[in-house]
Amino acid sequence: MTSPGTAAGAHPSAERKLVLSALGVVFGDIGTSPLYAFRECFDPKHGIVVSPDNVIGLLSVLLWSLTLVISIKYVGIIMKSDNRGEGGVLALSTLLLAATRNVKFWGPISAVGLFGAALFFGDGFITPPVSILGALEIVSVAAPQFNHFIVPVAVIILLALFSAQKHGTGAMGRAFGPIMLVWFSVLAVLGLRWIVVYPDVLYAVNPLYALRFLHANGIASFIVMSSVFLAVTGGEALYADMGHFGRRPIQRGWFCIAVPALMLNYLGQGAVLMHTPAAIVNPFSFLAPTWALGPLILLALAAAVIASQAVISGVFSVTRQALNLGYLPRLRVMHSSESEIGQVYVPTVNWLLCIGTVALVIGFQSSQALAGAYGIAISSTMLIDGVLVVLLLRFTNAPQSGWKIATLCLIGILDFVFLASNALKFIDGGWLPIAAAALVYVLMTTWQEGRRTLNWVISKEQMPLRDFVAMIEKDPPLRVPGTAIYLASEAGGIPRALLNNLRFNRVLHERNILLTFVRPEVPFVAPESRIEVQQLGPGLCRITARYGFMEQPNVVAALHSADEKGVAYEPEQTVYVVGRENPVFATGSGMPLWRKRLFALMGRNSQLAAIHFGVPPHRLLEVSSQVRL
Repeated sequence: MTSPGTAAGAHPSAERKLVLSALGVVFGDIGTSPLYAFRECFDPKHGIVVSPDNVIGLLSVLLWSLTLVISIKYVGIIMKSDNRGEGGVLALSTLLLAATRNVKFWGPISAVGLFGAALFFGDGFITPPVSILGALEIVSVAAPQFNHFIVPVAVIILLALFSAQKHGTGAMGRAFGPIMLVWFSVLAVLGLRWIVVYPDVLYAVNPLYALRFLHANGIASFIVMSSVFLAVTGGEALYADMGHFGRRPIQRGWFCIAVPALMLNYLGQGAVLMHTPAAIVNPFSFLAPTWALGPLILLALAAAVIASQAVISGVFSVTRQALNLGYLPRLRVMHSSESEIGQVYVPTVNWLLCIGTVALVIGFQSSQALAGAYGIAISSTMLIDGVLVVLLLRFTNAPQSGWKIATLCLIGILDFVFLASNALKFIDGGWLPIAAAALVYVLMTTWQEGRRTLNWVISKEQMPLRDFVAMIEKDPPLRVPGTAIYLASEAGGIPRALLNNLRFNRVLHERNILLTFVRPEVPFVAPESRIEVQQLGPGLCRITARYGFMEQPNVVAALHSADEKGVAYEPEQTVYVVGRENPVFATGSGMPLWRKRLFALMGRNSQLAAIHFGVPPHRLLEVSSQVRL
């Protein structure tokens, strides 16, 4: 099954619209890198002086980093390793788990995938403040007297951006797409304007100049790689957001629009520096004539907002994947499109990101100060992506896997250099996204292990189906009219809620249905494979409903599908019974006590199962019981 954006034979006009929408969501992060990346490369602490040789050398490093990391690694190779149209480190790790037959590798692969996802969450707190502050800082060139307004305006913009998320990725993409098309066009025109003046910068397309620069500057060239990395940080966002629009629109948008504009703009900034070395304070702003700085500031600010949107959308996608794979407690997930299943809004995550980004803007005050916190998390994630894809190609023996593995291993050296260089910024703020990622990782692993332990305890106490059928045949309970739907977490045994109802009330409904949602590690499940019905005994059957990790299970929809398979569904004659387990802690066994308490706290703040699975509230009966962990 393909994702919405990848359907074969899509009408050209529809695909053009997808490319435009993808520009407005997916390319924002990498599209705003010219605002600050080249400037950061010449930060005085790096020890790289502004000279023609260094300018051309750094340009060559930038251009070839974009080519190797984004064009070849991500757009050319990794995006073809999709999980039925979905991308991101979690989708990649689940794909690898399915391809790995050796059980001993499952634990490490799952842990690496989880940590990569956690690192992406950490990056989600950093990108919006860096992008927006970077755009607003053009004001320091055009009108320095307004510098003290930069932080308050950045806070207002962030609040407005996160407030608009409820309208959905598709709506944001349609609104932002034309703006990003104009932005990339302006990037290209501004760059071309200066390339014509100083065409010598075109020597940078020769990779020998990059190698010469790295050799001539020694340790300083290693340090500056953390700033070069700012130009390629959008690679993971391209991959994580792939499920929103599909691979082909992103590939076309990149090769036809984004990468030519980015390269021309970087070359133009190099030409500016060769003409006016003092422009290093903000070479991007010197690309435009003075009269155009006002409109350029507004356009750059719009692009920075869109850059933030790219990461926010990716975080929503990863959150839903983690939730549906059982790594996070139930959260409210709102589908913002009836036709694009990948477009979701997660309110809790949205407002946590909002609080975090606003706090960073107020705390760090400038993009240069935040640059120290930027890079470690996302460079780690990008390295993990490469390693997982190499393993996937190795385990699956995919066509042409040999040259792909060799290419990824070569680029992996560059990824490692980026990570090592960014690690030097750990004390200057790089610890911040790592700390955020560590917190998210602890939360996800605690929830995963807590649910596994809880399900194990419950399964031990469950009555086997055969014993239950024998018990009600030997001592038939009173039957009452109607149908009872019992939500069961496991497709085996009898749910505690049903046993407690029988034990304490001594009654059963005429028809009892055990409904279990199963999560195969695929993004989508074909409709014909969705429902499985099993008759268990008189007035007792089990419905197993399968939903991929990019789909939202729904009780009513599942029962309607089962109705088509012969299980009659009468909404007004049906009661829905949902069990709720309240853990009671026991010391000295299982998880440490602090993790048990954390698990319980997450459980108390998770969305109720009845709401999450769409149970009609006016027909709901909740049965609570204690479970000793």
